[in-house]
Amino acid sequence: MNPFYLALGVGLLVVATVDLFWTTLWVDGGAGPVSARLSTGIWQFMRRVSGRHTKVLSLAGPLILVSTLLTWVGLLWAGWTFCFAGGEASLIDTSDGGTATWVGRTYFVGYSMFTMGNGDYTPSSPIWEIAASLTTASGMVFVTLGVSYVLNVLEAVVDKRSFASSVTGLGKRSESFVATGWDGDRFDGFEVPMNALASDLDRLAEQHQAYPILHYYYSDRAATSSALAVAVFDDATTLLECGVPEKHRPNQVLLTSARASVQSYLHTLHTAFITEADDPPPSPSLDRLREAGVPTVSKDAFDETMRTRTDRRRKLLGMVAADAREWPPVN
Repeated sequence: MNPFYLALGVGLLVVATVDLFWTTLWVDGGAGPVSARLSTGIWQFMRRVSGRHTKVLSLAGPLILVSTLLTWVGLLWAGWTFCFAGGEASLIDTSDGGTATWVGRTYFVGYSMFTMGNGDYTPSSPIWEIAASLTTASGMVFVTLGVSYVLNVLEAVVDKRSFASSVTGLGKRSESFVATGWDGDRFDGFEVPMNALASDLDRLAEQHQAYPILHYYYSDRAATSSALAVAVFDDATTLLECGVPEKHRPNQVLLTSARASVQSYLHTLHTAFITEADDPPPSPSLDRLREAGVPTVSKDAFDETMRTRTDRRRKLLGMVAADAREWPPVN
């Protein structure tokens, strides 16, 4: 018996199991400690090597997803291999009756994790037979959770790009977004799309909390970038709530709901190690609203309100910068 190999194997299995369950099953926990750091490292590397090639950066999400799955497989495979190495005669070569070598142990663990084995090696005692059964069980659990995780992540990627398209379809700038809903007197017809977008963003926030890898799925088109869309949506809500006279504003409950949805999304940034910017971004332009015929409050009153929202807008700018974008709008 080699206690060092056995302890090392158990340790690797614990790390793999905790990270796998943490990432795939714990909705409020975000990514596991290994997955989270792996995702951040790959994203930062891709940011450095991509330069201005957005297509290259758009590969970061799939690369992180595949690397995460391979890391779990590698940890489980190595963990069980070291466990079987803890017993010198844990596995018997059925062809000559000798003990398994390192290559044999690695081979046995590999086919045991993903199949029921082919009989080339056999456990030497009941305790190792149980270990072999657990090896197969861990492989089945990984496949089940891994496939579910991939499907959920890809579904959420579609949702986030759909939300971004819905926002930018109404306006690629916060000012044009607001102007789209102006009917010459009020924003009554704007309540349905605003409510739908707030609901979609609530769902998106929950998905990002459960699957922080979504922050690293980069879209090479600005129109489908959720980071930009959230910034545009929040600035548009700010304009409606603080830049337009009260008698012309949409329902206050709707605006409060929209702002709460953005705040929920911002709460997920820490799961991807996204930090706020040092300074707030430029404020939306009231002049552009006036040019579109939308009534506005005075610039002094609007500027005073914006000063109370500095912290929130620094988080938004940090999110946009982390997504390798410039603060909207960009001419």
